[in-house]
Amino acid sequence: MSFMSEFKEFAVKGNAMDLAVGVIIGAAFGKIVESIVNDLIMPLIGAVSGGFDFSNLFIALDTVPEGVAMTLAEVKAAGVPVFAYGNFLTILLNFIILAFIVFILVKQLNRLKKEAPPASPTAPPEDIVLLREIRDSLKK
Repeated sequence: MSFMSEFKEFAVKGNAMDLAVGVIIGAAFGKIVESIVNDLIMPLIGAVSGGFDFSNLFIALDTVPEGVAMTLAEVKAAGVPVFAYGNFLTILLNFIILAFIVFILVKQLNRLKKEAPPASPTAPPEDIVLLREIRDSLKK
């Protein structure tokens, strides 16, 4: 089999195509979860905690020049190294929500899968049945 025909067979196999579709859907789904966290959940958490903005939680690792606003974007633009733990918390929340949704999805898919009915014992062949009858009659 030539290299190109072998590659073509691999590329159009169901598993490779399913994986490609899964990656594309997963990337789009990740954007949806990111939007849910950034646009819905984090503002609610900020409102409950008194207007706290998690994306601007950071520790400047050097002195911040005067005149620079104490926002993450401004401090980074000024070239100051920062420990941006607020951004990490947001991404961690994204991951937890995404992992929970995938867990629920897989759990439901596994529940919906129909289990194969247990194999019923097949009747033994006729010659085996006859031999058993002969054996039983000889025992008497």
